[in-house]
Amino acid sequence: MKSKEKKNKKEEKSKEEKLKIRRVIDNNLYMLRILHTSAPWYIPVDFVLTLAFSVAEFFSGAFMLKVIVDGLEEQGAEAYWLFIFVGILFLVHWGLNIFQNYFFNVLSIPMTQRINMRIKQQMFAKMRAVELSCYEDPAFYEKYVKAMAESSNRAFGVLYNLEGLTNQLFALVANAILLCTIDPILILFALIPFFIGFLGKKRNKLGFDENNERSKIVWQGDYIKRCFYLTDFSKEMRLTDMKDKLLEDFSQNHKDFAKLKKKYGFRVAILEYVIQISHEVLTVLGASLYAVYAATVKGTLSMGDCVVVLNSVGSVSGYLRNIVNTVTKVHDHGLYIENLRTFLEYEPKIISKPDAIQAKGGVVKVEHVSYRYVGAESDALSDVSMTIHPGEKIALVGQNGSGKSTFVKLLLHLYQPTEGSISMDQRPADDYELKSWRACFETVFQDYRTFALSVGENVLLRPMKTEEDRARVTEALRSSGAWPRVEKMPHGIDTVLTREFDDKGVVLSGGEAQKVVLARVFAGNSPYIILDEPSSALDPVAEYRVFENIMQSTQNRGLIFISHRLSSAVLADRVYLFHEGRILESGTHAELMKQGGKYAEMFHKQAENYVEGQTQEEVKA
Repeated sequence: MKSKEKKNKKEEKSKEEKLKIRRVIDNNLYMLRILHTSAPWYIPVDFVLTLAFSVAEFFSGAFMLKVIVDGLEEQGAEAYWLFIFVGILFLVHWGLNIFQNYFFNVLSIPMTQRINMRIKQQMFAKMRAVELSCYEDPAFYEKYVKAMAESSNRAFGVLYNLEGLTNQLFALVANAILLCTIDPILILFALIPFFIGFLGKKRNKLGFDENNERSKIVWQGDYIKRCFYLTDFSKEMRLTDMKDKLLEDFSQNHKDFAKLKKKYGFRVAILEYVIQISHEVLTVLGASLYAVYAATVKGTLSMGDCVVVLNSVGSVSGYLRNIVNTVTKVHDHGLYIENLRTFLEYEPKIISKPDAIQAKGGVVKVEHVSYRYVGAESDALSDVSMTIHPGEKIALVGQNGSGKSTFVKLLLHLYQPTEGSISMDQRPADDYELKSWRACFETVFQDYRTFALSVGENVLLRPMKTEEDRARVTEALRSSGAWPRVEKMPHGIDTVLTREFDDKGVVLSGGEAQKVVLARVFAGNSPYIILDEPSSALDPVAEYRVFENIMQSTQNRGLIFISHRLSSAVLADRVYLFHEGRILESGTHAELMKQGGKYAEMFHKQAENYVEGQTQEEVKA
């Protein structure tokens, strides 16, 4: 019974290996197709150049040596033809080198740029298209990071590998034929590295495994280094003992790297030694010894043939070894391309249908929606239902981790519900064109980001093209309370935020940056606004003014906001209290206070804390 199971496993493994070989070849062809699609002339010209140089190098090498030696032995009129032969080779090499330099330094530059741009654009487009949960899936995100790091270099690596294989095959066949005309036994010496060379596949597999393990160690080391030099960590690194912990981790990181080298180094060294010794000793010296013996003792080789053998047999052996290495590199490339291909061929779960309609706003209905994150044991949201009418002001409250932000991301169609449905005007969200659906919601997240662009571009999230755009930005900054700070900047709304690329850029405080980001709400005209903790960095007075402005300027727009300060919820038409992924209570502020439940309890506690804090401040004053 056990032997049968082993046999089945062996057969399954054999099938997998066959599939792997096919996949590896297909992966290499996949990358070549991308190159050809991006720059159709690049591959043909590159291969013509490769073949031309291969032919020229053969005639300039062993063949020319044989012609010269034979010609000198015969003397006479042949010397004239030798001069012409060498002169032609000189001109051919000169012309090929001129064209090669012109092609790679002038003609190919726009082609390589198109290739790199196409690959990167495909990756950026895919990463923008995949649902947000892919970013939270470590395995998927790791593939993206590896693919991004490898994509361009690997594309040209496949081409140059195939180019090398073409060159080596031609040179091998040409030199092997030349050796066979001298003495067929010499081919046996050249074949030795061919068989030993298959160890290169094992060596490359070890290299791939080592690279995978090393990448994790390198990422950890890079993270520690970033903690020491990025401003994001500068205060903690100076005020706490975290630097000692990170230095300890950095030391361990180097130890892990040493262990990795110890794990793979000896095996790689042995394989390298066996491959190298087969070429340098068994092949080159063995064939040379045989050629000298045949020329001096047996007299079966002429001195000219002996010279050719001494020059050529090492080359043939090297070509054989390189061919094996090149073939194993095809497998190596295939393994890396798998990351890119798996990523690019991933089918997003949230897509726009060909016949999708444009979303323009309307009644949003959430019915019995549940959602579970990848790898989680329980739902982050469970059986949540809600109806949101145009112009209605909705407050989502609750403790951290209660599901509020997850609900917002589902509403934005960044996640696909595990169960239940979300619709607008009685049509499912999937029926709408995705971009138009998301455009219905002007959103500011708690973990907002400002870009290394001008203030105006950070507000509009696009270039400022007209005077109307500039006026809109200015008015939006006034409404959010950011204008007094922006007005004092060196270039006003044209001032670049952060000093990433501009030494004269401005670095904002947390509250200042949040006001600039909140201006996006006032600059937009979407039917709904979503604010996830929009005032977390603001003081209570600034928060009140911002909410007052938001309520006034969004009278005809729906508003959904998350806030831990329940005083803001008083302004809402309806309040939903989230607790452990469910809606525990809902109603107006007055209704929930009258119920005396969880919401009322939380509100009273916050009010007491605020009064106590205010009293303490008055005492200090």
